[in-house]
Amino acid sequence: MQLSVIILNYNVRYFLQLCLQSVQNALEGIESEIIVVDNNSPDDSCKMVADLFPQVKLIALQENFGFPKGNNIGVQEAKGKYICILNPDTVVAEDTFTKMLTFAEGKDNFGIAGAKMIDGTGRFLPESKRGIPTPWVAVTKITGFYKLFPKVKFFNRYYAMHLGKDEVGETQILTGAFMFMHRETYLNAGGFDESYFMYSEDMDLSYTILKAGKKNWYYPGTAIIHYKGESTVRDTAYMKRFNDATKAFYRKHFNGSLFFDLFMRAGTLFFVFSKKNKKVARRQPEEYYLFSKNEELKLALEEQLTTKVIRIGEYKENMLYPATGINPKQTEIIFDNDLLTYGDMIAIMQRHCTGCYTFKIKPQHYNFIIGSNSSNDRGTIIHL
Repeated sequence: MQLSVIILNYNVRYFLQLCLQSVQNALEGIESEIIVVDNNSPDDSCKMVADLFPQVKLIALQENFGFPKGNNIGVQEAKGKYICILNPDTVVAEDTFTKMLTFAEGKDNFGIAGAKMIDGTGRFLPESKRGIPTPWVAVTKITGFYKLFPKVKFFNRYYAMHLGKDEVGETQILTGAFMFMHRETYLNAGGFDESYFMYSEDMDLSYTILKAGKKNWYYPGTAIIHYKGESTVRDTAYMKRFNDATKAFYRKHFNGSLFFDLFMRAGTLFFVFSKKNKKVARRQPEEYYLFSKNEELKLALEEQLTTKVIRIGEYKENMLYPATGINPKQTEIIFDNDLLTYGDMIAIMQRHCTGCYTFKIKPQHYNFIIGSNSSNDRGTIIHL
């Protein structure tokens, strides 16, 4: 078997459903399997997978073991030469796995590859590629020096800014939302360190594989959506786990000192608190564009949204403002998967990431609209 896709789920039933549909489409023609490990979700995620995706291997755990152990359980069951660790709040393009397999086969000492990631508004996510978070690199991240001196290598290693967002190249750290590698490489590295519960385990695995002589890669030849806000609510528990995981990583790899622990604790709390309390003023949509040929879908949306929806047939590039332009109206774009592929949607979102467009998806065969306008908050689900 060529590829096993491992998806660890917790309580994001509809995002998982969207993810699974996109993954199924992307695996056509590839000898593959999908394994969903559910960390004892209180919603009906497991029932949804069993009912709608019976060919998916479902492992329903009886407690929440955290990110590392849940993924390790999934990989132990995998049969593929390659594995892809994938978050449930992602959408992959139809060519994602084909391109990743071709890329990996052409590399010596291949470690981990990561894809280009965008959020639900089409904005590039800089954590798609990162550097080794040595104490100094961590300082530049927490203090924001990397923003003040974006062209100075001494300050900009955290987000591997020596690489452009569309430039293929070696990087050091990949995010756990999408990690593509040989199953053997994962197992030889010991998998994710289960002493973590959540956070820093992806840094730890990336760094461990680097130290074993492998090369990690950022590959933007394919792009995926990562909604992010579905993974974690920024609350007190998040702050504690993030801080504890960060300290554990530095103690394991850099022999952390008391001074550095205190600095990291203060800096991490400030960083997470600012994220938690960051309020972004967002205008409500003044109009809706529906890319669809389905008139009934348009009418159903107008009942839910209580406003006029402009239905548009085939997408043409000059219909929308480019990423460098400014749209005078706040517009919500709704993609119908009966008309557009997931790869089409991802490309359009990147092309028209102006701040005045928001995006939602109507998955094929399913009666809901889904998406997210912020990386810090839960997304939106509209049932039709």
